[in-house]
Amino acid sequence: MIYCVEDDSGIRELVVYSLENTGFKAIGFESGKQFFEELEAGRQPDLVLLDIMLPGEDGISILKRLRKEPKTKKLPVILLTAKDTEFDKVVGLDSGADDYVTKPFGIMELISRIKAVLRRVDALKDSGADSEYRIENVVLNTAKHTVEVDEKPVVLTLKEFEVLRLLMQNQGAVMTRDVLLERIWGYDFDGETRTIDVHIRTLRQKLGSGGHLIKTVRGVGYRIE
Repeated sequence: MIYCVEDDSGIRELVVYSLENTGFKAIGFESGKQFFEELEAGRQPDLVLLDIMLPGEDGISILKRLRKEPKTKKLPVILLTAKDTEFDKVVGLDSGADDYVTKPFGIMELISRIKAVLRRVDALKDSGADSEYRIENVVLNTAKHTVEVDEKPVVLTLKEFEVLRLLMQNQGAVMTRDVLLERIWGYDFDGETRTIDVHIRTLRQKLGSGGHLIKTVRGVGYRIE
């Protein structure tokens, strides 16, 4: 089930209709209030398409609320917005969005993005029951989807977790920004390597005393030593 939170009835109905004709089940909501009422009723979707410019509570605020709640902190979210600046994209992604689609968008492109996000989520679930990576004081467990630094839990967004996991899986190897974009986001953001830099910066901050493990290879990318 996919939820589409979009106040423009034309866009909302087109998206829901197209998704249903592609094999998905979908429901549309015109406001965050309706959306949260559905969640509170115990009906949680597999993915949310969330417009940023909404009446009442905006999409970024809704996204932050989702990421704070245990039941929805891992819920895949793709932002839909008419805004097309690097700043807006970075804010959305840094708030925990899994992807970002700018209006006007093609329906087939949107469906392709949805499938890519769902594939990444499934891959994360199937990554192995006992997969644990430990480098100095940082421990990442893919089965439990947890990260600890000095035996204390660290809360990461889905993207931050995936970046850290990829770096730890390839300890000592340099991961270029383009590879990180392709492997984690599933496609490139038109060369917007700023997205990776922002995630690395927040990841280092959250890891605290373990943040120093992530090294910058100037002009190339990052690695964990």
